[in-house]
Amino acid sequence: METSLHKALKAHYAGKKAETEVRLGRYIIDAVSRGQLIEVQWSGLAAIRDKIRTLCDDHKVRVVKPIVARKKVVRRDKKGGEIVSARYSPKRCDLYSVFEELVHFTNVFPHENLTLEIPLVEIEEIRYPGHGKRRRKRENDFVVEDQMLTEIVSAHRFKKASDLAKLLPAGLPKQFHTGDVAEGLQRPRWIAQKMLYTLRKTGALGVVGKEGNAILYQKQTRRARKKAA
Repeated sequence: METSLHKALKAHYAGKKAETEVRLGRYIIDAVSRGQLIEVQWSGLAAIRDKIRTLCDDHKVRVVKPIVARKKVVRRDKKGGEIVSARYSPKRCDLYSVFEELVHFTNVFPHENLTLEIPLVEIEEIRYPGHGKRRRKRENDFVVEDQMLTEIVSAHRFKKASDLAKLLPAGLPKQFHTGDVAEGLQRPRWIAQKMLYTLRKTGALGVVGKEGNAILYQKQTRRARKKAA
């Protein structure tokens, strides 16, 4: 069932006058506005990879992939019941979290007909006790009753591989490895690995050698990107 959160983002990006839940061939599109197809994707981008690649052949497409920057968890004693607690989840995500998804989307993005929109959002999630569709019950099981948008903190738009490359930290050497990027971003190395893999596969970076066991990367020139394409 569609959440309040999904409806709110669909209305925000498509507008109130947009057509929604539109059938196009074998696909259902979240919204169509001014000739552009709009898909709001909460689950993994890999799930819509084939769909978006096919749609981009003949249509302008915008994929909205929200990242939850902060979440308030509201617990009820039962479905629709009294609120028993409300607290913010300690888990925080930021824009760099999108590379966890983009590693599975590099055969779709970039595309001349595709725009990738990444809003950082704050949400409220309503839960009640239960185990949903799980076969086995666990002590801390819960069912999500609804999710609601409380704020769009910021929004980021990507159309080209070079747009993603702008997220690299400043001050990198001409040739760099994942350790340099992790240090520059002050984030774990596994995030840097996913980021550089994505940038290499989308043509923003090229591999130029090795330093010990570390692969060395370098930003691709526009001419090099065109040649690779």
